[in-house]
Amino acid sequence: MWEDPIVAEVHRTRRELAEEFDFDVGAIVADIRSRQAALGTRLVVLGKRAETDAGLDRSGTNDPAARSSPNTSAASPS
Repeated sequence: MWEDPIVAEVHRTRRELAEEFDFDVGAIVADIRSRQAALGTRLVVLGKRAETDAGLDRSGTNDPAARSSPNTSAASPS
């Protein structure tokens, strides 16, 4: 079976951290938080994301009533 080297590295790192902290998740989290605090302002703090236009229709709204409907007023062939 093919082994992804990146996944293997993640698994190896997780195993090493778990062994280093005697499989104590609380101790692992405390260590991570202390490392983050030591970095200070070097960490990127992401603000709230702006809403994208991906969910908007061509009229610029998600309101179904504002969407244009097919032209049904055209004369139908007799």
